[in-house]
Amino acid sequence: MTIGDLIRLLSDGEYHSGEKLGEQLGVSRTAVWKQLKKLEKIGLQWEAVKGQGYRLAAPLDLLSGPAIIERLPAEPRHHLTRLFVEDALPSTNTFLRERFQQGAGHAEVCLAESQDAGRGRRGRHWVCPWGSGLLFSLGWRFDEGASALEGLSLAVGVVLAEVLERLSVPVALKWPNDLLLQRSDGSTAKLAGILLEVSGDVAGPCEVVIGIGLNVALPDAVRDSVDQPVAALNDVRSDITRNELSASLVEALLGMLPLFEQHGFEPWRDAWNRRNAYAGLEVDVVQGGHAYTAVAESVDATGNLQVNVNGEARLLAGGEISLRARS
Repeated sequence: MTIGDLIRLLSDGEYHSGEKLGEQLGVSRTAVWKQLKKLEKIGLQWEAVKGQGYRLAAPLDLLSGPAIIERLPAEPRHHLTRLFVEDALPSTNTFLRERFQQGAGHAEVCLAESQDAGRGRRGRHWVCPWGSGLLFSLGWRFDEGASALEGLSLAVGVVLAEVLERLSVPVALKWPNDLLLQRSDGSTAKLAGILLEVSGDVAGPCEVVIGIGLNVALPDAVRDSVDQPVAALNDVRSDITRNELSASLVEALLGMLPLFEQHGFEPWRDAWNRRNAYAGLEVDVVQGGHAYTAVAESVDATGNLQVNVNGEARLLAGGEISLRARS
């Protein structure tokens, strides 16, 4: 028995007796109790009522490989090499990077209910309680080399934004790797992050793992632990299943990547600029240990962001640079 087995039985939000759980899992009631005690450590609240049993404080929307596949139209289903849905991983990106090392990985997708070594940009830890986010990675092999990947993370941001907008979720893009939820009061908060990891030759074939972390449900305790405004999909839409969202994202990315190989970022440039959260606004540009104020403008055909510093135009490339809105 794993903790994932127990969570699946409790995911309906109904009461289950310890005896029945033990029978279904093939273990003793004591073993069930020990696993129940672990749930709070992974961010899942549960309750016990004498005579009724145990239940989760709220039902869970569990990931399902078959449910995702059946939602895919024929063409993306044909191009998807393999889909992995895991209970727990160190990182979905790491999982696919290891697949590439084994000679696989291309057009493969990995999703996980939880990960304990998820990363954002600049080595930051991505916080996501069990079953409450979309932890998604897709592997793709490019023949043209790493030099042809300029702007790919921004194109991925456009694709993710389009998927969410079709679901009536209002979003904006923050250069270079974040997607923000647009709140009704005009403020924004981070909804998702994108992390690309590239291995291979600058001029020859290379492998890319596209990692996306999206908050679906976010407990207050997690929001309070993060040093920036954060949001979750359930803040505006609680009726979208993670399987539905996963299938839409797989379809959209598998459609975008072959086109990106042919044309680069240029076809997505205008779409990104239309969603630029900071266009025309003053921002703090943080680069290494240095920070300065600039006015954010638009991105060019390779995904570099143009800013204006006291009347002087500058181009920002990706890497160890971040923008912060001035209050």
